[in-house]
Amino acid sequence: MSMVLFASVVRVRDGLPLSASTDYEQDKGLQETKKHLKGLSKKLSQFPDRCTFKTGQYNVNFISSLGVGYLMVCTESYPNVLAFCFLDELQREFIVTYDTKRINSAVRPYSFIEFDNFIQKTKQRYNSPRSLSTKINLADMQTEIKLRPPYQLSAEDLRSVNGFSQHTPSKYKGIAPHQMLEPVTLAGVVSCVLSLLCASLNLLRGVHAIESILQNEDEDFNYVIAFFLGTAACLYQGYLFFYFSVWRNIKSFLALALICLCNMYLYELRNVWQILFHVTVGAFITLQIRLRLPQGKAPDYNV
Repeated sequence: MSMVLFASVVRVRDGLPLSASTDYEQDKGLQETKKHLKGLSKKLSQFPDRCTFKTGQYNVNFISSLGVGYLMVCTESYPNVLAFCFLDELQREFIVTYDTKRINSAVRPYSFIEFDNFIQKTKQRYNSPRSLSTKINLADMQTEIKLRPPYQLSAEDLRSVNGFSQHTPSKYKGIAPHQMLEPVTLAGVVSCVLSLLCASLNLLRGVHAIESILQNEDEDFNYVIAFFLGTAACLYQGYLFFYFSVWRNIKSFLALALICLCNMYLYELRNVWQILFHVTVGAFITLQIRLRLPQGKAPDYNV
């Protein structure tokens, strides 16, 4: 019979189980599969954010997002698209129910065991095609899986997560990034263009400052450093806007602070309006970096 058998929610950074469905199955094959699940849950960060692997007569599927992983075991005949719709529904409900701070501060296993009620209800729906067919639209998920199919884990991958290759660097980096940013807005594009303009102006003035030093030894070389530091800060802010980075907001504020310091030092070479322009552009793109948040979940699949 095609059905979902078990599901769990874990914290990605250390594999701490946060919640799981109540297990009434005594099948030895399923119990063995769940042992693989425990080892896998501690190494989720080494894999892409959507994976599947076959073990005997069962399939294991999982997704991860915002530091939380969602795993499930189903029979080998259970459709892949339904399996990932099931996981996506768990993910959306968990994100809405629990905030990141509470998840990160959890110490005891199964701190959110009450989420088991939702897992059980969802599992019953996905195990009953008649009740499910009127409440789910698979078209979007089918398209998503076709465009970005889940990574198929192999037996070698499983041996790695079970301790035989603990120090082997992850070979999955770059296959499926763990964090995607929200779509770019018009204001964000404008801020990047202005920041690039400021970087170009700083670079041009820096080159001219070098020429002045070569012609006049009395010129202050610190002006050159200030111009080039301003250029680097503007370009780095553009990078932070387009790509996710750890402590992204803090880095953007530090870049803004560097822009302000450089312009304060260049006070003698620039008028008030020029300094105000550079600082305002730096503050504008810093705001856009802060407003462009990481995507909290996959697109809505109308589950």
